[in-house]
Amino acid sequence: MTSSRVLVAGDDPIVRGTLCWLLREQGCKATAVAGAGDLFNAMAHAPPDLIVLDVHEESTGPIIGRLRAEPRWSDVRVIVAAKRDGYADDAVPHGADDTVSKPYRVPELLSRVRIQLRAAGQLRTARSALHDATLELERAREDAVSNRQLVDILHEVTGELSAPEIYRILARRVARALELSHCSVVLGRAGDVTGVVAAAVEDPLVSDLEVRLDRYPEIIGALESGRPVLVQDARLHPLFSGVREMWARESRTVQTRSVATIPFSIDRRRSGVLFLRTDRHERDLTHDDVEFADVVIRAAVAAIRRAQALEMTRADNRRLEELATTDPLTKVLNRRALLDRLNSEVDRARRFGSSFSLLLFDVDHFKQINDTAGHLAGDMVLRTLGGLLEEAVRKVDIVARYGGEEFVLILPQTAPEGGVIFAERLRERIAAHPFHVGGEAPVHLTVSIGIASFPSPRVASTEDLFARADEALYRAKSGGRNQVRT
Repeated sequence: MTSSRVLVAGDDPIVRGTLCWLLREQGCKATAVAGAGDLFNAMAHAPPDLIVLDVHEESTGPIIGRLRAEPRWSDVRVIVAAKRDGYADDAVPHGADDTVSKPYRVPELLSRVRIQLRAAGQLRTARSALHDATLELERAREDAVSNRQLVDILHEVTGELSAPEIYRILARRVARALELSHCSVVLGRAGDVTGVVAAAVEDPLVSDLEVRLDRYPEIIGALESGRPVLVQDARLHPLFSGVREMWARESRTVQTRSVATIPFSIDRRRSGVLFLRTDRHERDLTHDDVEFADVVIRAAVAAIRRAQALEMTRADNRRLEELATTDPLTKVLNRRALLDRLNSEVDRARRFGSSFSLLLFDVDHFKQINDTAGHLAGDMVLRTLGGLLEEAVRKVDIVARYGGEEFVLILPQTAPEGGVIFAERLRERIAAHPFHVGGEAPVHLTVSIGIASFPSPRVASTEDLFARADEALYRAKSGGRNQVRT
């Protein structure tokens, strides 16, 4: 919570001042504003990480609606304060991220603030990483090569390939272009005792072969200097004096004629050299060979970085989507994502003439858990219940937190009879499950379930579907709870 920016918007100056003081004690940069006008003026100046909204109920909807209509404020989290007979025991207001009940309880308030600030931080970090990855991708795309001799090689190594595939292509194509019998990619960093041969044209089966670098002074020299090393005659060059002595002790005939090592660096963890070598009966390597290989290796590094940037961008997009659609407490879908998925299921059912069932869950006597064990225990129950529902469904089914202690399951391709059978089985499983909330004895709870199906009479829209499920849930509650009703 340290350094997080929080706006407390409230009608009561004493309450909003007290909330600001409490949040500042936790390290937040909290600011109090009186109403909608002051709130939006403050938002225009510096959007916060979180808004705690404590205004009259009729003002809540318009304020949240305006916040969500502004793209620049779409990531700002919103907690709505409500009396215990209001949102706290019902659904979270549309567009808000959570509710906190009034009169305030400090542990509950701070717990919900921490959850939302954590989600805001994760979203901000993911967006920053996505921005950096996008810039890296643009830089990689701008890298152009003008040497016409390299077109074929560059076309092959800059495709959508993995790093090991690029290394193998690089070794093979450079060896062919320069008419060499020895060309390999050796991975290592300055100061390493050993390196790893990632690819070698002389042995296509070589992969991740460990070698001692003290036998290759040309590799050590390139890694330490960051510049290419060219030795045209290994039998005379002073760089190889120690190696020649080692060969003499081992009674080995010197087969190497010329060597060249061209260093490269992909990132702080991955670097190495493109290693060229000729034998006694072959030609000397030249500076032109080194320049040719240097252009190719730079293109290959750009391709590897581009592939890495693409994968990072895809991963960050997936992470952003998950953060935007997931309830931070239970890790199931949030209400906004649920409505999107539900609209898609309705469209699919209409298009293909199929049906699906919607199950609306409500934890029985959940308020007693909060009152007796505390709101932190209540949050633990909701997290456990979310995981239990995720384990019980098929891959095609949809689990979401509708608000408060209410959850929704969407069961595609499921007729009303199948929905009832599944709901009864799930109701029994929940009733038998021990919920551990930190006390000595686990908590046992039950759920009431209302079921509606699409298509069915009096259901022409998603609003109708929720209305019918809510009516069925009410019958289950009024009929004694721990029941399934349609």
